[in-house]
Amino acid sequence: MQTIQRVISVALITFAAIALVAPRAEASAAKINADVRASLDQFFRQTPGARELANNAAGVLVFPTVVKAGFGIGGEYGEGALLVGGRPVGYYNLVSASFGFQLGAQARTVIIMFMTPSALAGFNRTAGWKVGVDGSVTLITLGAGASIDTNQITSPVIGFVLDPTGLMYNLTLEGSKISRINP
Repeated sequence: MQTIQRVISVALITFAAIALVAPRAEASAAKINADVRASLDQFFRQTPGARELANNAAGVLVFPTVVKAGFGIGGEYGEGALLVGGRPVGYYNLVSASFGFQLGAQARTVIIMFMTPSALAGFNRTAGWKVGVDGSVTLITLGAGASIDTNQITSPVIGFVLDPTGLMYNLTLEGSKISRINP
């Protein structure tokens, strides 16, 4: 009997955690644009070389807040915009699910840069772009105060994962699905 109660308790907690990151009403385009701009401004201020890198990119996809939560089974969700030439050209969500040891919730910013026109075209051709299947994202990690050497980056798609203080994590985006939305 206690085993059944534990299984039910774990299932309820898991569903509650997933509900925390499940999409609610999509944010407005204006709200997404404002959050994207604020996230990029913070990234540029804290990371020397980041602005130059973004200026050289064919497109920059920014998810200002990706919330991940779980208790055994988890999920994450965030909304963002694709910028080309510094202007929003589309809105997207990032969704993933995970299984295994996990407990709690966290928020982070995800920035993906398409460094070549062909990488951006490959992203735009898919209805739902899955990281690791439809394209590889090379995550860049930097220590505090480190700068980006734009001459050393050769991958066609690169990504940055930042916490609210701007620190970069070496986490994976593998298995995340990015789909177009219409806010």
